[in-house]
Amino acid sequence: MNRPAGVPSVAFSHMGFYVRDIGAMEDFYSRVLGFTVTDRGALPMPGGGTVSLVFLSRDPAEHHQIVLATGRPQDLPFNVINQISFRVSGLPALRYFHRALQSERVNDVTPITHGNAISLYFRDPEGNRVELYFDTPWYCTQPCRERIDLGKSDDEILAWTEQLARALPGFKAREAWMAEVRAKMEARARG
Repeated sequence: MNRPAGVPSVAFSHMGFYVRDIGAMEDFYSRVLGFTVTDRGALPMPGGGTVSLVFLSRDPAEHHQIVLATGRPQDLPFNVINQISFRVSGLPALRYFHRALQSERVNDVTPITHGNAISLYFRDPEGNRVELYFDTPWYCTQPCRERIDLGKSDDEILAWTEQLARALPGFKAREAWMAEVRAKMEARARG
């Protein structure tokens, strides 16, 4: 079904998720990932009780990019959050976080290339998968997931990523892919 013409645009702003230990999660997101607490408080719930909230941001234009809320059950058999992703400036930033996360003894710290992005995946203190990434100048059909070695130079990592992307279906410059997606969105908006 096509989106009706005239539907206003939307842009992603923030996300909230339930946590078991709000203090430990606040510490991790602020101390390790550099978020600032912008607000905190308790919110009465319609059925009784309250939920404690901590609002965090790295952008002064956004009151919060993450809100942590108490109330995550201890015995959930499955984590419903697939991943929380944050854009970084490039390989030096990924290396910085890779070192910081290793000193925190964080689980599953894995550097990956997707061809169209280079990422660092890890688990936060409550097991939520977090991705730090930056876009490359290339596009290739997804999914693509190949481990990389952050010990190599920027030039080596980028050259290997480009070679990988060029060998995969759908390879093109990111700008060309963006133009195609923009045209699809405009056509859909016209109905």
